[in-house]
Amino acid sequence: MNAGAVFQRGEIVDRPAQTHAPAIHRFLEALRDHGFTGAPKPVGLADGREQLTFVPGEVALQPYPAWSMTEAALTSVGALLRRFHHASSAIPLEPDVPWATDLGDPRGGTMLCHSDACVENVVFRDGEAYALIDFDMVAPGRPLWDVAMAARYWVPMLDPETAALFPSYVGLDPVRRLRVLADGYGLSADDRSELLGVIGEVTVVERAEIAARLEAGDASFVRAFHDHGGWTTWDRLQAWLADQRAIFLAALI
Repeated sequence: MNAGAVFQRGEIVDRPAQTHAPAIHRFLEALRDHGFTGAPKPVGLADGREQLTFVPGEVALQPYPAWSMTEAALTSVGALLRRFHHASSAIPLEPDVPWATDLGDPRGGTMLCHSDACVENVVFRDGEAYALIDFDMVAPGRPLWDVAMAARYWVPMLDPETAALFPSYVGLDPVRRLRVLADGYGLSADDRSELLGVIGEVTVVERAEIAARLEAGDASFVRAFHDHGGWTTWDRLQAWLADQRAIFLAALI
């Protein structure tokens, strides 16, 4: 979404700032105060842009390299989210902040979630997930919201026909990989029983966000959307999630 507007200058990343960037920066500082170092450090804000420290490491981009789709990598993503949530849960929510709603948990929550833990927003070092980047979508939510969002892209939670469109996903077993992610995070039995339902909620929120972007008329986004089957693909995905729910649940528990 920020294509062409993000620049690295040595150890600093300069990028467009959200209207609530000051609150995001305070949150990033608080994360470090509570022991979580897997996030950029805020450096400054000026003229509608923000400066953050660059986090060295490897970030997987499409087509995702083989190392990023291993079960070891997936386990470490779950562990990273757990460490992030442990720190975030200790940070009081600031009142009256207009947190992003695009991908936020519709039920809200008492802590801030990343809300966009996709493959491109995780930095790896030595084959393990080390840091989260791009906190634009941070918003109050349930920890399970971040796990469900990660599952959509890291497992991935895609029907076979859609997964076949992405070479990086061919041959992956989503049933097994959802269990690997849950184990890596250390999900409780109660959370495991709820995870499929939250993944369903994530797809509803994502679908609404896509509809908004289509209405905004981003030409490249519209073209990519139709190249991947349009709403037919989303209908098929949601039907598949409902049909496979019992299978995934049995593997999780």
